[in-house]
Amino acid sequence: MKHMLKAFYTQPLVMYLVLALVAISTAAGPAEAMLLPATPEAPAYDRAADIATVQRTLESKELRQKLQDYGLTPEETEARLNSLTDEQLHRLAANMDAVQAGGDSLGFLLGLVLIALLVVLIIYLLEGRIEIRRK
Repeated sequence: MKHMLKAFYTQPLVMYLVLALVAISTAAGPAEAMLLPATPEAPAYDRAADIATVQRTLESKELRQKLQDYGLTPEETEARLNSLTDEQLHRLAANMDAVQAGGDSLGFLLGLVLIALLVVLIIYLLEGRIEIRRK
C-alpha cells in the first residue's frame, strides 16, 4: 500500500518540478559575460529625449493631480526636473513605465496563467481524485 501511495504522488511531483525548472530557466534569459573597460567612461545621455519622455508622462492628469496633492506646482516640478543631473534624468526617463497608472502587468498575467496551467495539470494527472481527509 505504501509503495502504491508513493508512486501516486511521485509522478505529479516530478512533472511539477520539471515544469518549474523549465519556467525558471526560460524566464531569466541568456547570461552574457564581457570585459569591463580599464577606465570608466561617462555614458552619453540624450538629455532632450529624456526630458521629452518625462514631459509626456507628466501630461497625465492623474500624475499632475498627485504632484499637486504633494504640494508641487507645475513650475516647481519643472524647476526640480531641470536641476537633475543627466544620469538622474536618464534613470527617471527609463523607469517612467512604473509611474504610469497600471504599469506593466504582462509579467503578472503570465505568472497567473502559469499557475493556472500547473493546477490544471496536477488535477489532470490525479485524474480528478483529490481527497481531503481529516484526522
